Amino acid sequence: MTHLTSASSQAASQLLRHSFISGPAGATLAEPGEGAGESLLAGNFTDISVHLDSSRRTFWCRIQPQGRPCVSPKVLHDLTVMQAGVKNWLSFQGDARPFDYFVVASGVPGVFNLGGDLRLFADSVRNGQRLLLQQYAYRCVEVVYNNLTSYHQPIVTIALVQGDALGGGFETALSCNLIAAERGTKFGLPEVLFNLFPGMGAYSLIARRIGAVQAERMILSGRIYTAEELHEIGLIDILLTAGRGEEELVSYIGQQGRRHNALQAVYKARHIVAPVTLQELRDVTDVWVEAALQLGPSDLRKMERLAAAQDRRRSRDSGAMAAAE
Repeated sequence: MTHLTSASSQAASQLLRHSFISGPAGATLAEPGEGAGESLLAGNFTDISVHLDSSRRTFWCRIQPQGRPCVSPKVLHDLTVMQAGVKNWLSFQGDARPFDYFVVASGVPGVFNLGGDLRLFADSVRNGQRLLLQQYAYRCVEVVYNNLTSYHQPIVTIALVQGDALGGGFETALSCNLIAAERGTKFGLPEVLFNLFPGMGAYSLIARRIGAVQAERMILSGRIYTAEELHEIGLIDILLTAGRGEEELVSYIGQQGRRHNALQAVYKARHIVAPVTLQELRDVTDVWVEAALQLGPSDLRKMERLAAAQDRRRSRDSGAMAAAE
C-alpha cells in the first residue's frame, strides 16, 4: 500500500488516530466534576468557539475553520473534544444542568459549512488509505450522533443556519433536533457530482424525517435547495429573517419558557419511534468508504475542482471582510 506523502494528509492521519481525550493544544479536559464547565468554556480551541448564555440557558458552539470552511480534521478534533466536555459537564450537574438548549452555528459569514475535506478525500483515495477515510467518517458520525441524541440529556439541540450548508454541513444541521434557517440560505448534497454519496448521516436523517424515497431523490439529484423549499417539505423547522437569524432564534428560545420540557420530550420520543443508532451510522460510512475507494481519476479531479472553488470563495469572503473593517 502506498503511504501518504503530503504534510496535510500526514497531519490529518495523526489527528484522527489520536484518542481525542486530550484537549486542544495538548490540554486535557477535566473529568466529570466541579471544574468541567470552566475547563470547557476556557478551552483553547482553534476551529470552533464556545460560550454559555446563562440568562437564556443556551450553550453556543460556532464552527469557524481557519482554512476552507469544511469539516477538516482540526474541526473534527475540536468538536470531539467539545462534545466530551459537554458530556462531562452535564453528567456532573445532573438535574441542575447549566443549559437547556445547545446551538451549533457558524463563525464564517455566509457559510454554515461546505462539507467534507475534499482534498483529504482525494489524497486518501489515490493512496488507498482506507483506515484514514474510515477514521474520519467514524469521527463525523459520532459528532452527528451526540447532537441527534441530545447528549442523552433533557436538552434541545438546534442548528442555526445563516449561510450555505452543503454535504457534511447539511448533515451537521440535520443531526440537530431543530433546524432554524434564514430565508434564502442554500442547502445541498453535491457528492453525486463526483460519483459518491453523502455518507455521514444524510440518508438516515432525511429518511427519518420525510421518508427514504425523498432522501434518495435528494441525494441522487445533487441539486441545491433553498431554506423555503426545505421548510415546505418538513426538513427545516423554523424560517428566520435574513440577517436577523441569531436575534430571532434567541427570541424563540426565550419564548419557550416552561415549554422546554415538552420540546425535549417530543424529540426524545422521536428518537424512540424512529431511532437512528450509532451502529447504523457507522455501517453507512463503511459503504461510503468502499464507494470512495472505487472513484476514478475523473471523479477525483471533479472533487478537487470543487475544493478549489471552496478555497476561492473563502479568499473572496475573507477579502470582503477585511475591506469592510
